[in-house]
Amino acid sequence: MIFEKLEVGAFASNCYIVGCPQIKEGVLIDPGAEGKIIIRRINDLGLDIKYIINTHAHIDHIGANEEIKEAFNAPILVHEAEVPMYRSPQASLALFSNKSKIGLPDRSLTEGDILEIGTLKIKVIETPGHTAGSITLDINGALFTGDTLFNTSIGRTDLPGGSYRQIIRSIKEKILTYPDETKVFPGHGPVTTVGEERRFNPFLS
Repeated sequence: MIFEKLEVGAFASNCYIVGCPQIKEGVLIDPGAEGKIIIRRINDLGLDIKYIINTHAHIDHIGANEEIKEAFNAPILVHEAEVPMYRSPQASLALFSNKSKIGLPDRSLTEGDILEIGTLKIKVIETPGHTAGSITLDINGALFTGDTLFNTSIGRTDLPGGSYRQIIRSIKEKILTYPDETKVFPGHGPVTTVGEERRFNPFLS
């Protein structure tokens, strides 16, 4: 698997490039900012991006969507419950950036959807709580959790669509069902594992 983690923007959001080495195609997760840097790295890796997937619709995870889409002619995918946020500068937090307009996604996702790119199998898992339509992506057994689960922390739930009760349920019923050795790639901060979060995350005790 081709894999690259980039920390982008003022909010230090994690953007992930994941590709199939056999066919040199891949997926881009949460391009929040610094589109030119992301595009340059994708080109350095020799990848063609087939999908741009947003784990949720806050500006620090979608800010470079249009730039990447234009460069690779790749559709933007997001959970169906997040689509209204792209029309709301307040809900998407775009008011706190210099983005006056956010392009709408091209396709909506829901629980159990599966995308395949060569050797990559991408499964969509609904994990609401940070926002109403937050998702986690299972890519060949690794979890990309967006702002649902962090290293020894969880996403904030005091923004529109957030729910503390829901995010805890999402983590316990969806993410912690995976084996302890499962790697977790969050939307901010360092990589962790399911086992480490099960043992050390103070929000999950």
